[in-house]
Amino acid sequence: MIESLQEKTLDLLKNLIQTQSFSEEEAETALHIQKWLQEFGIKTERLYNNIWAKNKHFDESKPTILLNSHHDTVRPNKGYTRNPFEATIEDGKLFGLGSNDAGASLVALLATFVHYYEQENLKYNLIVAATGEEENSGQNGLCELIKYLPIIDFAIIGEPTQMQLAIAEKGLLVIDGYAKGIAGHAAHNNTKNAIYEVLQDIEWIKSYQFPKESEFLGKVKMSVTQINAGSQHNVVPASCHFVVDVRINEMYQNTEVFEIIDKNTNSELKARSFRLNSSSIPKEHPFVQAGIKDGHTVYGSPTLSDQAVLSCPSVKLGIGDSLRSHQADEFIYLHELENGLKDYIKLLGNILT
Repeated sequence: MIESLQEKTLDLLKNLIQTQSFSEEEAETALHIQKWLQEFGIKTERLYNNIWAKNKHFDESKPTILLNSHHDTVRPNKGYTRNPFEATIEDGKLFGLGSNDAGASLVALLATFVHYYEQENLKYNLIVAATGEEENSGQNGLCELIKYLPIIDFAIIGEPTQMQLAIAEKGLLVIDGYAKGIAGHAAHNNTKNAIYEVLQDIEWIKSYQFPKESEFLGKVKMSVTQINAGSQHNVVPASCHFVVDVRINEMYQNTEVFEIIDKNTNSELKARSFRLNSSSIPKEHPFVQAGIKDGHTVYGSPTLSDQAVLSCPSVKLGIGDSLRSHQADEFIYLHELENGLKDYIKLLGNILT
């Protein structure tokens, strides 16, 4: 059955590559996924462009595992030398936009769900969800769908990790800072330069070290990434706007980090969102231990995924290499797809049966 699944899984991935699915524009790929699952006799549900299903013998008295990945993509960058929407196989590679991030992981998780769909007496329920709006952290992706799903006890998020276990993931906090001054002619002294006012805050952000360090994610990292002030050379600016990118380990919540930054700076600070928190799973979790026993390594991931919107323990585990994500001429190795499907089935089997 696995060999048959592999062929159908590859066909689905090709169809997804050949169908434009930018964030918030995933309606057609949602139809492909829904049709593919229905061909196996699986009843599917749809919310916006999110497709999900429960295993045949779903039992509310059992804990539930969520298998999730996304079918939206970023827009192709200008470096592409190939048609990003053409699924081409050359030298053991499948090229195409979304092949690595995260098409291969998505189709393999869908196939894994199919593999276990009709099995009885599983120790866990399974829910599979192919979701949209991951790349733009949109409001109608997994963060909305999760409200309609049964309680999730554990989640596997399919993102390219070379099938290693990312058991912690940094959260993201973006802060807009506003410093105020007094406008005036640059030749006079009756002014208050907003740029000078912000320098002290930027210096604190540059040098401050949050005391709690993570074994897998290291320290909280703050970076001032944008600054804007002034209109012409002879006018002292009355305002200065700057942006702080904060990558947060699992030792802190986003609100906690914001309060520390706000307390130690003079500028007016506004967080764009608090919902993209860090995530983690105990190393002692049965799934993680099963993965380690099978030779998979554990690490902390610096990149953000839909794990950020989950409140349950979760692991990021997927096919491909994160370094290929968003690059021109994106590709996945065919052997990665084949072996990844086998790994998903084997790893889940360690705790399901």
